[in-house]
Amino acid sequence: MTQSGRKSAELPWYKDGLAFECTQCGGCCSGAPGFVWVEDWEVQAMAEKMGMQDDLDGFERQFVRQVENRRSLVEYPDGDCIFLDPQTRGCIVYEARPIQCRTWPFWGSNLETSRTWAQTSRSCPGCNHGKLYQLEHIEKQRDARDM
Repeated sequence: MTQSGRKSAELPWYKDGLAFECTQCGGCCSGAPGFVWVEDWEVQAMAEKMGMQDDLDGFERQFVRQVENRRSLVEYPDGDCIFLDPQTRGCIVYEARPIQCRTWPFWGSNLETSRTWAQTSRSCPGCNHGKLYQLEHIEKQRDARDM
């Protein structure tokens, strides 16, 4: 048995950990249109970072959209996140970014197989570089929000 209580035969392909260091290239914040799901507390944190904590309604009108019964960040027409600075390619709310952003690249969809991780690595220069994250950390990030 391992620390997480699983038999070693049940460990995922990334059992020895994965390296990642965000280069803040903006690649995961741009591209095809999609969704960055947000909860109330995340909206509040981003509004505070933008100095709009006293105008949450205004913040939401400008930066959040309703998608059925959920909320997502607004995107530019080209699919870039509304908080991706077009000049620097950095996130203007980086310290307050949503859980979905914080847990990249350790999303379930990227961790399914070593092949899906390799595909992610081709578009993300931070994958397979930098700090080695252990299995427990990766799984905590993966489970923080199902992606």
